[in-house]
Amino acid sequence: MTDSTTLPPGPVVIGGSTGFMGQYLIPRLRAAGRDVVTISRSGADIAWGDQSAIDRAVDGASLVIGLAGKSVNCRYTPENRAAIFRSRLDTTAALSAAIARATTPPPLWVNSSTATIYRHAEDRPMTESSGELGTGFSVDVATAWEGALFADDLPATRRVALRSAIVLGHGGVLGPLKNLARLGLGGAHHDGPWPVSRARRAAGTAHLPGARRGAQRFSWVHIEDVARIIDFLEVTPTLDGAVNAASPHPVDDATFMATVRRVLGVGFGPPMPRWMLELGAIGIRTETELVLKSRWVLPERLTAAGFTFAYPDLEDAIRESFDAERAA
Repeated sequence: MTDSTTLPPGPVVIGGSTGFMGQYLIPRLRAAGRDVVTISRSGADIAWGDQSAIDRAVDGASLVIGLAGKSVNCRYTPENRAAIFRSRLDTTAALSAAIARATTPPPLWVNSSTATIYRHAEDRPMTESSGELGTGFSVDVATAWEGALFADDLPATRRVALRSAIVLGHGGVLGPLKNLARLGLGGAHHDGPWPVSRARRAAGTAHLPGARRGAQRFSWVHIEDVARIIDFLEVTPTLDGAVNAASPHPVDDATFMATVRRVLGVGFGPPMPRWMLELGAIGIRTETELVLKSRWVLPERLTAAGFTFAYPDLEDAIRESFDAERAA
């Protein structure tokens, strides 16, 4: 972690503090001697909707971190799509309004975004300078979220949209994948034909067939590196705008699942064809886009600025995550 003596003395305000990332950051920041003020719908110092309290917390803060947003691990029904948008845009707007009104605005606001903003990429990696944005519901959410971050004129506050790849750590995406692998369902995710309704096409939630035989790229980042990236951003004033938070060594889906099996000591996992994935996704109320879209993202700006990853390689990241689960 960055030496706390080099960091501003004000508190850190975390909006969306009860999720996977927030629950990792809070004890880490407090262990470094920093005051942390939390905002969430429940179980936090301040509730969303209490704008005057948010204003007071943000005024004089050294860092604001925006993490709020309904999980995209759900079926993309009209109600869930609306909630996904609303939970991101309303909370981001509340933080922006508080910063705009602050007498002493925070020098840095890091807000979550997602590497899913880039197109399905099998041909080349996406970077901040040369990446191409995609289309569809998930991309629309990401672009609107970043739009809310940069909407207001906040001249005293540097803003970063942290385009995170899939985050690995104790819990999160690895929890259900570990259980599936131990049940013999830890094979590569194979794309293929699947009927798509006119309504899903219109809503932008249809995943059209892409990479075959688990060749879709899987960009990832360890949760400790996300925390270290935030530390790095505080002491690197040249970084603003979009920043990719992804390991410099992405893999493909087949390699990712094989690594999960190897770390767990599971010898075999048959490939999971598209039809099986679609039926399973309906059963557990999620979407196959989460495993079938090819996310090929590189951390160009972080690498150029000199950031060093603690977990650049997948097997080390997965071993640490599963070790942490066993220790817990």
